[in-house]
Amino acid sequence: MAQEEQAVLVADAVDFVRAHRFLLHDVSLTVRPGEHWVLIGPNGAGKTTLLRLLGALEHPTAGEVRVLGGVLGKVDMRQLRTAIGHVDPRHPLQWPLSVREVVLSGATNTVGLQQRWKPTPEQLQQADELIEVLGMSPLRDSRWTTLSSGERGRALIARALMPEPALLLLDEPATGLDLAAREQLLTGLDTLRAGHPLLASVLVTHHLEEIPPGFTDALVMSHGRVTACGPIADTVTGTILSAAFKLPLRVNEHDGRYSARLA
Repeated sequence: MAQEEQAVLVADAVDFVRAHRFLLHDVSLTVRPGEHWVLIGPNGAGKTTLLRLLGALEHPTAGEVRVLGGVLGKVDMRQLRTAIGHVDPRHPLQWPLSVREVVLSGATNTVGLQQRWKPTPEQLQQADELIEVLGMSPLRDSRWTTLSSGERGRALIARALMPEPALLLLDEPATGLDLAAREQLLTGLDTLRAGHPLLASVLVTHHLEEIPPGFTDALVMSHGRVTACGPIADTVTGTILSAAFKLPLRVNEHDGRYSARLA
């Protein structure tokens, strides 16, 4: 119980039903400060659905989800979301804001900058520091509409960190990126991890190559159920992933990076 009280996230025997169909069934997960989890599995496994629960965007049908000490259904979900850094590459921004303005919008948890809102000098400094950590300083004044997908991804991570959250959720942040942009994104996440030792993160991906170095744990899913959960070296294996993806796979690991190919 003491360990759960210290946890950033706890999902306990969670079901999620939509249109009489189980999208999640009996899913449990505990994430503690400083842990970095990857949710991996085939399409339709329930990864993004679980991430939405962990991000206080949905309520479970059954079971309990505790996020930053608040129990979903017994806490103001809107207020809770302000304490979570949520990175979605489908961010709906369409205005030509600068990178700096996009990052600053994370302070108010809004898509764009609020009218008549002025950041404090401390917030401006924080935004610039996050932009630097993510390798975006040369593009600080560039407009959102001119950025590549990789540049937008890094800007969104900086934006998500403006409220100084204890939890960072990343929903397929490398989607649509070319090789160079993906590696820049993963390098930025690794730098972030090293500089924020208590930050916990959960990343959804389909591809082992998109797991950043330094990630500690993995939850493997298939058909809405957990097939493996624990330290990444014990769960991201050929045997476990072959069963989840229904395909014979061989997993390789080198310097904290993973890849897979047909066995």
